[in-house]
Amino acid sequence: MAHNTKKIIASLSRLLEQRSLLRIRTGTQRILSEVGDSTHGKLHGKKANTGGIDETVKADYLRGELDQILRARTPERALYYLRRLIRALSEIKTGRINDLNLHRWKDYPDILTDSLWIAERRDTSGVHNGGYWGNFIPQIPNQLLRRYTKSGEWVLDAFLGSGTTLIECKRLGRNGVGIELLHNVAASSGKIIRGEKNPYSVRTEIIPGDSSRLDFASALRKRNIPSVQFLMMHPPYWDIIRFSKKKRDLSNAKSLDEFLKLFGEIVDATYPVLDSGRYFALVIGDKYSASSWIPLGFYAMQEVLKRGYSLKSIIVKNFDETKGKRNRKELWRYRALVGGFYIFKHEYIFLFKKK
Repeated sequence: MAHNTKKIIASLSRLLEQRSLLRIRTGTQRILSEVGDSTHGKLHGKKANTGGIDETVKADYLRGELDQILRARTPERALYYLRRLIRALSEIKTGRINDLNLHRWKDYPDILTDSLWIAERRDTSGVHNGGYWGNFIPQIPNQLLRRYTKSGEWVLDAFLGSGTTLIECKRLGRNGVGIELLHNVAASSGKIIRGEKNPYSVRTEIIPGDSSRLDFASALRKRNIPSVQFLMMHPPYWDIIRFSKKKRDLSNAKSLDEFLKLFGEIVDATYPVLDSGRYFALVIGDKYSASSWIPLGFYAMQEVLKRGYSLKSIIVKNFDETKGKRNRKELWRYRALVGGFYIFKHEYIFLFKKK
């Protein structure tokens, strides 16, 4: 632990001996002044291998906690806040399924806990790009992996696509394996994923194949992967975008029932390799057909629930542009006014837990 954080902990600990609110406030103000002099914005303390989660102590976090002590109206409440801050600075408490330091939960303001996600723009840093039809924004796997996985665990994406999930795995220190039906897409995505830096020396495996027919347990064993701790699926939204001419491609399903049957087979195939008590995220949207709204997302949700998962959350995520609607906003607005419908501006993230 660096000297400056040790010094602050020692100063806070000395204040625990005080019973006068005025003296506690005076000492706290002195410490707050020291924090205010920090030029780096962080005071370095314990740094765990948390796969992209910064365990250094942010000066803004400290200022907020010290300010709360100053606002306390009784010495008992001030001492309570002091003890809590000392524990937060000197201990790391993580949950069973993530690396977040729960003693410093206020230190993660960028991690979303509400069910409405609004992203102004997609993350295009590193090798991320929006050139592939039907890919999702990197912020989705980034949020989910930080909440529901630990460093070094395995993440399975049953619809690899352009590799967004595996890119985020490399960035966050998670091992990732992706399945892709189209061999040319798998090869192209592999090149992109390999271009992302690998600061945590994790593995990323790409398996060309049909997720509805793949023996996942066997395929993973061949790669020395006994099981996975998080499952991600971002399937085609039925036939909104046709990705290939392959019969087993969900985007070529001839009916809603056929789409749901194929999707259900993939849920069945992946179920055995996900550890019990761990999470499965399904990212999917709805569609129009014959001038009627088809609640595809909720139909798919029901297919998952039939297979023994419990539903933990339904997240609604906005999207302002798709390739099909880009630069055609006025036309779509006109169509909506004429046709009596509303334009799709959202998709769902269904979060399930394996019992």
